Amino acid sequence: MSLTIRAATTADIPTIAPLFDAYRQFYGKPADPQAALDFIRERLERNESVIFVAEDPTRGALGFVQLFPSFTSVQARRLWVLNDLFVAPQARGLGVGRALMNAARDHAINTGAKRLTLETMDDNEKAWKLYESLGYVKSGPDVRYYTLELD
Repeated sequence: MSLTIRAATTADIPTIAPLFDAYRQFYGKPADPQAALDFIRERLERNESVIFVAEDPTRGALGFVQLFPSFTSVQARRLWVLNDLFVAPQARGLGVGRALMNAARDHAINTGAKRLTLETMDDNEKAWKLYESLGYVKSGPDVRYYTLELD
């Protein structure tokens, strides 16, 4: 496999949207190709996220990682929230996820970020192993994450 990882542009919206729809389905949401297309379009057109796409010349798009910008006020620095990572089922175990994660890390370094943050579900053990193998550290007992649902 000849894998290429590159930053997505608005021209990639039709390529990324089906992967994003599959990602949402992985987390239990119903298929909604239009919502996926609209969401990816808005993020890229508004420069609200950075997306890296993994491609193989014969297999096409195999996965993506989406980063959202944020800041750490205490450190007075940028940080990136690694919000979405998805590898197509046929490409799992081939190093695509690792390559996408490395692209995210490189982007964070190149933009002067203090850190990358992410969260995943309690039952996503494959993801934990990947993240930990790349040096990510699970938050300790002194950190709590809270969420306020608004709808």
